[in-house]
Amino acid sequence: MLTYFDLRKGVRFILDGQPYEVLDFKQIGKAQDVVVARVKIKNLVTGKIIERNFHQDDTFEEAEIEKVAVKFIFQKRGKYNFCEVENPSKRFELEEEKIGEGAKFLKPGMVLDGLKFKEKIINVALPIKVRLKVIDAPPGIKGDRSQPGTKQVTLETGAKINVPLFIEAGDIIEVNTETGEYVRRVE
Repeated sequence: MLTYFDLRKGVRFILDGQPYEVLDFKQIGKAQDVVVARVKIKNLVTGKIIERNFHQDDTFEEAEIEKVAVKFIFQKRGKYNFCEVENPSKRFELEEEKIGEGAKFLKPGMVLDGLKFKEKIINVALPIKVRLKVIDAPPGIKGDRSQPGTKQVTLETGAKINVPLFIEAGDIIEVNTETGEYVRRVE
């Protein structure tokens, strides 16, 4: 059993019969020295993110989530299709809302971790950083700036992100899938 002190970022637990993952944890002191935890959690089945307050006497069952290697095949009309690496005939699809913002960084053939709960794949865990090719980049125009300049480029997956001015079409860059931000250019 997990106590509310165990609810740190990345911990998976069962709440109301559904598996949740902790995204953010903050301890808040309230009146009469009662300590409450404000936790931002993501439902792994539906993909919805909610905030809940938990008290010191709350306990939770740890979610038994198995990881399975899955390969991204294609995306069509907001549905993302995957197959198991070990058994390509086992295919499944997930909605964009369920995967989250990182879905725009998926490219065909990418291998991810599928999250299996009660013998069913309920979601996928994207890697923190992915390497993608820049296919369209406007020229970087330098001007009189107090801060370094950025420009918007299009990646091979169709995602648009802001990058430094020196990035050009054809460059391979690393992107953080959690924040959607440029990390570095890969040589």
